[in-house]
Amino acid sequence: MRDRVLRILYTLFDLGVIVVLLMLAGLVYIHEYGSTVVSRYSDKLILPESSIMLASDGSLLRKVPIPGSGYRTSLPLREMPKLLTATFLAVEDRRFYTHDGLDYKGILRALVANAANMEIAEGGSSITQQLARNLYLNRDKNLLRKVNEASIALELERRLSKSEILELYLNQLYMGRGQYGIKAAAERYFGISDPNKLEIWQIATLAAIPKGPSIYNPVDDPERSAERRKLVLHIMEQRGLISHAQLNAALLQEYQAPPVEPQLSAAGISYGDAALQEASRLTGKSREELQSGGYTIVTAMNVHAQSVLEKTFLQPDSFPPDGKDRQVEASMVIMDHRNGEVVALMGGREPKAGGLNRAIMDARQPGSSFKPIIDYGPALESGKFTPDSLLSDRRAAYGNYQPENLNGDYRGQVTMQTAIKQSINAPAVWLLQQVGIGQARKFAAKLGIELTEGDNNLAIALGGLHKGISPLKMSQAYSVFANGGKFNEGHLVRMVKNARGEVIYKHTSSSAQVISPVTADRMTTMLRSVVNEGTGKKAQMNRPVAGKTGTTQLDLPGVSRKGNRDLWFVGYTPEWTGAVWIGFDRTDEQNYMTAGSGMAAALFSKVMTQALAQAGK
Repeated sequence: MRDRVLRILYTLFDLGVIVVLLMLAGLVYIHEYGSTVVSRYSDKLILPESSIMLASDGSLLRKVPIPGSGYRTSLPLREMPKLLTATFLAVEDRRFYTHDGLDYKGILRALVANAANMEIAEGGSSITQQLARNLYLNRDKNLLRKVNEASIALELERRLSKSEILELYLNQLYMGRGQYGIKAAAERYFGISDPNKLEIWQIATLAAIPKGPSIYNPVDDPERSAERRKLVLHIMEQRGLISHAQLNAALLQEYQAPPVEPQLSAAGISYGDAALQEASRLTGKSREELQSGGYTIVTAMNVHAQSVLEKTFLQPDSFPPDGKDRQVEASMVIMDHRNGEVVALMGGREPKAGGLNRAIMDARQPGSSFKPIIDYGPALESGKFTPDSLLSDRRAAYGNYQPENLNGDYRGQVTMQTAIKQSINAPAVWLLQQVGIGQARKFAAKLGIELTEGDNNLAIALGGLHKGISPLKMSQAYSVFANGGKFNEGHLVRMVKNARGEVIYKHTSSSAQVISPVTADRMTTMLRSVVNEGTGKKAQMNRPVAGKTGTTQLDLPGVSRKGNRDLWFVGYTPEWTGAVWIGFDRTDEQNYMTAGSGMAAALFSKVMTQALAQAGK
């Protein structure tokens, strides 16, 4: 009997030792896990911040979403309305200032509720625990995750003050519709950028969201949002935050969404993406850094011109008919040739953030719109030719290359002005041979166009480029003719500021005389004749216009000579230079254009007429 008792005592002792050791191990785990995680990922305590883009007049062009996340604009706790912070505490964690990161009463209440329901339904998480979960963990409902959450919460309480924890919490909260933090939510749901201007019922609406961001935000589910807002308002009254009269007044309010959502609209997508890419190149910062660092990117966008451009691109009659299974695409760039600022840009008819931006891609053959850059410009600059010089217009072979005039007619000789006005091919190729490919390439380089080794042939005389070119570079090149021979690099970004308001990049003007004013003036005279009397008549406006059309033909079996791959018009008024491209992303037997470059010229005229008028030019 005595031995049996001893065995039981020894067993109980062993079990006790095991329990104590397990408890000690658990305590060590709880301490070390949180310490290790927070130390290793301390960068998570610095919240990514949405950057913004401004138009040239200082208006908001676009909020830049944080990669893989949404929109956040952080706000210091001292700038948050006291009623708002008090309401969130009353709803989410009323013992926040008295616990050490774990609300033991809340945990006990949750344990009882979960035991009664035989499932983990209620969390009992403090604000610190919620912050720990949101920053470092997933949302799995199991015991290990809760232990890890508690461990991190305790570590956060050791490292941060209560004010720092609350500030982090209110700025990192997911508030539905891609919005993070109370400031972004206030802007999205109420159009209010200063949370101190929120009314009582609006504060209650925001405090109702964290329990279920997708079902309690007022846009996605107004009825559920209103029900939970009512509950929050009663809690506010019970805690003495508002009076009974204020409660009744708040209960009468009905939600109405703000009329605009600038960060979600299609406006400025093409321009914004191009500006972001340019800002990355200029600052040396990655696209991801610029998207999540709270930067302010000031652009050169003219909101009136951009608005006209976008509205015109929504009109189907501005473009040729679609193909059998694809839509005709287009892009356009408008530049102020006096300083190189890109005032408007569209990269497609239905642009998507991060999508194909045809305005800045060197991907399309420019056709005859390249002739002023590679044929006639270099010839004028050489001093050996003038607009009245006679050029050969005869059928000729240059080795294996045999250019043809479009209609098969040859006149023997034509003046340079006639050749460019009627877009005759043979004189352009002959002229390039006379000037020399090397000299022509040097001239193009002065206009900002660097050709490849694959372009050392006479095919470039008609715009047959190895790589292709973008509307941005075409408008930049023509801007030299428009600006008296002075080159300004085309740019969208004026300035970039970091989150502290410090200027980290500012554009400085670097206008340079790269070709003679005489060459530029003579080119303008010839290009005006193209619009007034030649192939560019559809570009005519209520002011002087100079420009050149361009077409690349489709060479596919079974497709007539009338099939076209690319339509261009590049031109300028005394104020702005613009480049238009129209075509299919992938051209084939089922998807090609029968329209000519007059369609691109008409689009140029339509956009520029309205844009200049709207901009007060």
